[in-house]
Amino acid sequence: MEFIKEEKAFRHYNAAGEMDAEITYIPKGEGVIDANHTFVDPSLRGQGVARQLVDKLADFARDDNLKIHATCPYVVALFEKSTEYDDVKI
Repeated sequence: MEFIKEEKAFRHYNAAGEMDAEITYIPKGEGVIDANHTFVDPSLRGQGVARQLVDKLADFARDDNLKIHATCPYVVALFEKSTEYDDVKI
């Protein structure tokens, strides 16, 4: 699945050009972003799309030497149960 980087978000668009998945973030201070929202259309749920979005945001944070503060409930829960984001989460 291909995600497009747009201003403060990574999004996926379906064949009709409609946004059907996204993760958004806001700058939270020097070197920190807040993962504040994740959305996956019901037609894509259960396919790991939300996790792919978090992976994309984590890769972005790694590339730009950023840390992620999570306020989105999905990202908070994922950060709590997985150790693969320990290098970027705060």
